[in-house]
Amino acid sequence: MTQPYIRFDKVTKAYGDFTVVEDLYLDIAKGEFVSLLGPSGSGKTTLLMMLAGFEPPTRGAVIVDEKRIDQLPPHRRNMGVVFQSYALFPHMTVAANVAFPLEMRGVPKADRKQLVDRALDMVQLGAMADRKPSQLSGGQQQRVALARALVFEPAVVLMDEPLGALDKQLREQMQLDIRDLHKRLGLTIIFVTHDQSEALTMSDRIAVFNKGRIEQIGTPNEIYDHPTTRFVADFIGETNLLDGTIETSDASGLTLSLPGGKRIRVAAGSNEAAGKTVTVSLRPEKIRLGADAGPSSSSGNSIPATILDSVYHGDHLRMVLDAEGTRLIAKADRRFGDLQPGSKAVASFDPADCWLVRS
Repeated sequence: MTQPYIRFDKVTKAYGDFTVVEDLYLDIAKGEFVSLLGPSGSGKTTLLMMLAGFEPPTRGAVIVDEKRIDQLPPHRRNMGVVFQSYALFPHMTVAANVAFPLEMRGVPKADRKQLVDRALDMVQLGAMADRKPSQLSGGQQQRVALARALVFEPAVVLMDEPLGALDKQLREQMQLDIRDLHKRLGLTIIFVTHDQSEALTMSDRIAVFNKGRIEQIGTPNEIYDHPTTRFVADFIGETNLLDGTIETSDASGLTLSLPGGKRIRVAAGSNEAAGKTVTVSLRPEKIRLGADAGPSSSSGNSIPATILDSVYHGDHLRMVLDAEGTRLIAKADRRFGDLQPGSKAVASFDPADCWLVRS
């Protein structure tokens, strides 16, 4: 990364003896879309509030464009904020709601209408300027909140679970709309969510939070396909976590012995010592099911399995397998619908799809 636009430098936030964010370091580039992802209480919203100016850090520095902003009040930070609750004024029209930040900043009345019209056009609500919030759908209200955050042309837009109150279809549409705005306007966006799919869909990078620290930060592909810790592998999507003991280690990878005695190959580095217990992440969609090991069995892994459960998910079947004492979850094509509980099958997967993670 070049010179970061936003930097959290060893930031800590504590309330008495309770530490919410601990010694955190994070760089964000100008124009980047970064999602802060993690379970409730992991510190992601607290970090966002420190950047917005609603919470002061206990220790450390918050830097934007090479200037410390720790002591600046929120209205002097030039940041738009969008909350889950929308926080619209019910007695005011859409246009008046969007104009409110301009009034607070002393923008002349003659200039406000042009700025408001432009912001509403960005979110495709120009025709609804004279309506009240109660006359809008949930998605339209969220668009108004977004327009209000953009109207004064902020340097940064902060979003705290902004889509959490929307239904699935509308939430997915708003994800695409926000991503499109980010690309068209070159916005710097920090987006707080606990929804893994949302973060994977929208972000340039994802910072995965756990107990006040960042467990891993990377692109969606890196976070999903190459998790560095057991927590990240388990939190992002669904995965199989296999504990095994290293039997051999060479340049091509590792041979692991699973608790049931089955050996599998893992395409990992050769710097792991024999006898060490390690954990492997194997995504369900990487497992192939069949009546036999299949064409790639000579270089891959194959384990006889019994189907314990099969659940229809529309585009795939979620299979629970007993693979010689190891429980596996597989996402299978619908053509395997004849594999009912009790059916025998072979679960095959490639060594390259097994990823070592730290506990």
